[in-house]
Amino acid sequence: MEKRKLASIQYVHHITPIEGADRIECVHVLGWQCVANKGLFQVGDSCVYMEVDSFLPICERFEFLRNSSFKKNELLGEGFRLKTQIFRGQISQGLIQPLSILPEGDYQIGDDVTDILGIRKWEVEERVTNSGTVIGDFPDGIPKTDELRVQSYPELIDEFKFVSGYYISTKMDGTSVTMYWKNGHFGICGRNYEYADDNKCAMWKYAHEHGIPEKVAESNLPDIAIQGEFCGAGIQKNRLKLKKPEWYVFTIIDLTTQQRYPLHRMQELCEKLQLKMVPIEEEKDSFDYDSVDVLLERAKGKYPSGMNKEGIVIRPVEPVYSKIIEGPLSMKVLNNDYLLKE
Repeated sequence: MEKRKLASIQYVHHITPIEGADRIECVHVLGWQCVANKGLFQVGDSCVYMEVDSFLPICERFEFLRNSSFKKNELLGEGFRLKTQIFRGQISQGLIQPLSILPEGDYQIGDDVTDILGIRKWEVEERVTNSGTVIGDFPDGIPKTDELRVQSYPELIDEFKFVSGYYISTKMDGTSVTMYWKNGHFGICGRNYEYADDNKCAMWKYAHEHGIPEKVAESNLPDIAIQGEFCGAGIQKNRLKLKKPEWYVFTIIDLTTQQRYPLHRMQELCEKLQLKMVPIEEEKDSFDYDSVDVLLERAKGKYPSGMNKEGIVIRPVEPVYSKIIEGPLSMKVLNNDYLLKE
């Protein structure tokens, strides 16, 4: 699957004014909107676009971000985190800079310049599991969970118009947890590491309380990875307001074929293993959403707790290969109301 481009060469496809603003305007790149100084860019200009959640290094070219974006954590050290902001009532997502911030070179539209600029993805520690014992990195052969945002790949909308059925699920606000069965071994991983079953890890405690290792072992399953969102107290801000942890499955992968289970097969296995799934908000034959703006509106809403939901994930009912992302067709649409609260 194509690696997420945190910083890439793009072009400005249109510019819109901001009412009452003399010095700033909205510059549009891909499916994103960024607020920039007026006159800095013209329609058709090539530029460097840096996505939300980029963690920029401390250096002179980014020093102007210090007051608004400086962050420090144990995992990444110091830098500038790009996040959704609002200026004069306009959402700004990411940062657009002229090509002059790059070393001299022959750059083409779409080129990934993340490494050239020393940019990393903003990540926080796996707080839910930091009392557990890490026994290794995330296992080889199991894909990590990382949905691509539709604003970065608006052309995915066209690919969805050719699928024979799609579904929309709620993006639950928690942390990614993978439970896997391989060669008769049951293991549990957070987003980046595998953890020991030593009565310290919250994910293992949940698995034992629900008898998941035993149910998987007794079900005569092939080698599989079951991936879901682990939610509850101490995880993010517990926007679901759960009193006890819950794990909401969103993907099951056959590790022999590396294929995702179709929706209905995933539902059947979750029912058999008594696992909760992410809520399915919509399932239809034809995809009628025709723009990023329409999908951004569709992503709005709240959890049963009354708090803004994180967004939605859209997938074909039967897995389909995407030429654009070089992997299973899928995309997420985050709720801007949620992002602005963060």
